[in-house]
Amino acid sequence: MGMTLAEKILAAHAGREEVHPGGFIEVSADVVLSNDITAPIAILEFEKLGVERVFDPARVVMLADHFAPNKDIRSAEQCRVMRHFAQAQGLPHYFDVGRMGIEHVLLPEQGLVLPGDVVVGADSHTCTYGALGAFATGMGSTDIAVAMATGQVWMRTPETVRIHYSGALQPWVGGKDLILYTIGQIGVSGARYKAVEFAGPAIDNLSMDGRFTMSNMAIEAGGKAGLFAVDDATRTYVDGRATRPYRVYQADADAIYAQVIEIDASQIEPQVAFPHLPQNARPASQAGAVQIDQAVIGSCTNGRLEDLRTAARVLRGRQVHPGVRCIVIPGSQQVYLDALREGLLEAFIEAGAAVSTPTCGPCLGGHMGVLAAGERAVSTTNRNFRGRMGHPESEVYLAGPAVAAASAVAGRIAGPEEVLS
Repeated sequence: MGMTLAEKILAAHAGREEVHPGGFIEVSADVVLSNDITAPIAILEFEKLGVERVFDPARVVMLADHFAPNKDIRSAEQCRVMRHFAQAQGLPHYFDVGRMGIEHVLLPEQGLVLPGDVVVGADSHTCTYGALGAFATGMGSTDIAVAMATGQVWMRTPETVRIHYSGALQPWVGGKDLILYTIGQIGVSGARYKAVEFAGPAIDNLSMDGRFTMSNMAIEAGGKAGLFAVDDATRTYVDGRATRPYRVYQADADAIYAQVIEIDASQIEPQVAFPHLPQNARPASQAGAVQIDQAVIGSCTNGRLEDLRTAARVLRGRQVHPGVRCIVIPGSQQVYLDALREGLLEAFIEAGAAVSTPTCGPCLGGHMGVLAAGERAVSTTNRNFRGRMGHPESEVYLAGPAVAAASAVAGRIAGPEEVLS
């Protein structure tokens, strides 16, 4: 019986010839990740285990990105706990202010996650790394504590849903639009505890940045992981970054899928997801005159260089609406530097946007753009449930960078062609 991509990777890391959906397995982890919110909890549980050293310092990654630079005393204390643990354990991959980035942008960029890996992180959007052909999933801090100590995790082997995208993409349509449309079709529980394989001609022609965006939001459909097959684009991205050897796995031709979904990507327009669920997706052209107070361009979903280039294409030579606060957050120091060298930051600042150091900040309602009661934001982040970016009576509309930038100019939700025409 053939296996899916997820099953192939898990079988190899479980030391088995094959695994089957529903079976419980113990798996070796290649990378164990935590951040300034989740690491302190994991560290406390790690210490309760009575283990003195992590299983492999080179495989344990920690970084400060959610409330860093520290916004208050409590967040400073959180980062201090993580910082002292990283120093005591001699972790070579600890990233702090000035060298850090949003975790799911930084780790692939640094070559720390690779094709064929099993990656577990104390962050639900760890599934981002599936874009590299890895099995990557989020876990609770207690599970991460055990993984730090042993290098092992246990899980139930998930079923796999294969989503096949045919056709060529329309102008301004990218990975964010594909995944919002998909979640709109299957719902926020449509892939619950399933691995998702993204495939098809539209996927073959999608950039790596677009693939990271789609894998990142697999969890918003309930997915355990979201994977892409390794191809030339993957190898071009990985080779030269990889810090160690890697192995490529492929799904078998006779793999058994729980479901196969066909989507004609050529029919998809730039999307926007209305409050308070990502599944409330509709074309931006049909959004109506929804006035906004804030536009956020960044996050682990859309804070990469391609995203900033797209936003700059819309904003260059134009002005942010006087009633809108536009905040641009590069996903890493390297993205920040590349955007600076390309003149993108100049375009943002001249348009009237604020440019931040890399941080998760406003995505979780932490800092750098928290919403007040009654305010609306269009955001390139990944979640829009009630109160996600601030006050429970605020509203978040999810979109890609083109729609977010166009909306910042228009003062209302708008597609890029409306602003550029």
